[in-house]
Amino acid sequence: MTTSTATVTIRYFAAARAAAGVETEPLALPDGATVDDVLAAARARHGAELARVLDRCSFLLDEVAVRDRATAVPAGATVDVLPPFAGG
Repeated sequence: MTTSTATVTIRYFAAARAAAGVETEPLALPDGATVDDVLAAARARHGAELARVLDRCSFLLDEVAVRDRATAVPAGATVDVLPPFAGG
C-alpha cells in the first residue's frame, strides 16, 4: 500500500527565519497531515534551535490564525510561523 503525500509550504518570519536558516521551504507530508505534523517535520529538519523558537510562535494556515494544531493542512497550503513581535 502506498501513502499519498501532499506538499505544503512553510514560511518563517523573524527569529524563526534565523533559526531555520531559510525564509520558505516546501515540505512533503502524508495526506491528512496536521499543523502539528508540519511543525514536527520542521523541527526534525532544523533541530533544537528552531524547536525552541516554535514553542513561542503563533501560526497561520493560508493566512488564517490556527487555534487548534490538530487542524488538517490541505495540499498546496501555506503555514506561516510567526514569533512574538515587540513594539507597537
